[in-house]
Amino acid sequence: MLLRGVGVGRGIAVGPVVRMPDPLPEPVDEPRTAAADVEFSRALAALGDVSRDLTERARRAGGEAEGVILTQSMMTQDPALIDDIHSRIDAGGTAERAVFEAFSSVRQMLLALGGSPADRAVDIGDVGQRVIARLRGVEPPGVPDVEGPFVLIAGDLAPADAAALDIGQVLGLITLGGGPTSHTAILARSKGIVAVVGVTDATGIVPGTTVLLDAGEGTVTVEPTAEEITAARERLVARRVAVPMGPGTLADGTRIPLLANIGRPSEAAVARDLGAEGVGLVRTELMFMGATIAPTVAEQQAEYRRLFAMFPGKRVVVRTLDAGSDKPLEFLPTGPEENPALGLRGIRATRMHEDVLRDQLAALAAADAETDAEVWVMAPMVADAEEAGYFVSLAREMGVQVAGVMAEVPSCALMAGQVLGIADFVSIGTNDLTQYTLAADRQLGSVASYADPWHPAVLRLVKMLGDAGAQSGRPVGVCGEAAADPLLAVVLVGLGVSSLSMAPTAFEAVRTELRQHTLEHARALAVRALAASTAAEARALVRE
Repeated sequence: MLLRGVGVGRGIAVGPVVRMPDPLPEPVDEPRTAAADVEFSRALAALGDVSRDLTERARRAGGEAEGVILTQSMMTQDPALIDDIHSRIDAGGTAERAVFEAFSSVRQMLLALGGSPADRAVDIGDVGQRVIARLRGVEPPGVPDVEGPFVLIAGDLAPADAAALDIGQVLGLITLGGGPTSHTAILARSKGIVAVVGVTDATGIVPGTTVLLDAGEGTVTVEPTAEEITAARERLVARRVAVPMGPGTLADGTRIPLLANIGRPSEAAVARDLGAEGVGLVRTELMFMGATIAPTVAEQQAEYRRLFAMFPGKRVVVRTLDAGSDKPLEFLPTGPEENPALGLRGIRATRMHEDVLRDQLAALAAADAETDAEVWVMAPMVADAEEAGYFVSLAREMGVQVAGVMAEVPSCALMAGQVLGIADFVSIGTNDLTQYTLAADRQLGSVASYADPWHPAVLRLVKMLGDAGAQSGRPVGVCGEAAADPLLAVVLVGLGVSSLSMAPTAFEAVRTELRQHTLEHARALAVRALAASTAAEARALVRE
């Protein structure tokens, strides 16, 4: 039996299936016997313990996972949630029941809102389970501890579970939900785990059954034959004729710098060891997560200086605070929003709190002056030339030498000529650009086929930006998950992209694929992809 989903990476995995355990049973709705203040103290203690545990997990995880897990940690300290738990205990409930009902209420509300809020329903549900487990004195549900390697199948994974996957034991990952740009997919790629996500038909796979995952094909074969396994391994060998570590280069010598996506200075050394030619995305909000007040200019300057010093003479592209939606920051309040993904995110939020943005730009300019790195600074979620002009002017005022914008909103691509008449460069965030172009929640398995950066509509927007970059003589890069897909990376180059930034674990595969194509061939592949009607057709035409 052959099942289809969306592959993460290009590897294969063969092994027996193990399922994620069921959630903890719902606490019994019975009158409490202890005093209300005692029960509330128990709840507060459990919330605090889970918060500290998640914060420590985030610190150990680093990379893509750190900010996601820190956001989970912050959920435990939400004043409205704590007030709700208190009220339910005062009404006669136990701590376990009050926590269950309060977290369930928030989870249902997020699911009902859809879009980006629904992205966090899995996260809030996981936090609630952890708090209840702490109250009961048991281990929370998570990746099962079994002997021997296995392929894990789950409805979806909470960030803390995805970050904790042991690559020595988990051969591969199948999820029923999620898409190619979901948190699960991003974390699996960053850990180098073979995954096929959005496999909605996988519910019937019996635990213990052997499966073959082929991420390059986006397929799951149930009970594969020896011939099918051999064929998959041959395809893998063909994909992995790796070129030596070195700069990103096409077959004709055209340079395509391969840059790293990182969140903290501590991740820079790993990226450099894997061949990063610089940094294409520094997610500065990870340095702010959990802070109740904005760090001072001096504090920020010290962090940035430490990072820049690790890349002398190389490009380091810093994104200013991308607050809001799934990355809330306490000192940048946006107020209640029914759909935060379409609300005060990125430049919209920092423009409302310009003092915070000014401090960050001042710290970046000062750190740049102290090191030999080639520092570029960009604003996220820029919609048009007016926002580009606002940011570039402010950045120049604060001493930033190279100021650009991120193209994540379709309107930015549609206005590419005007935007690149102002900004020094553009970096395309393909995760959000895809989500907004196709109106497809990147966490939702039922629309995973839409949330695919191979879709010709997304590629046409990339071409608009690439063409505008060529006409203006200004660079256009990609720093979304699309850059880590080796064959799609070639197509992006054919569309006019001049640099690619990704999780460092993807360097080898992308470097190898680029070396197989000339610029002329990359452009021919891009033409084929643009002529397709769907993402699946574009992918198939280019593979042929």
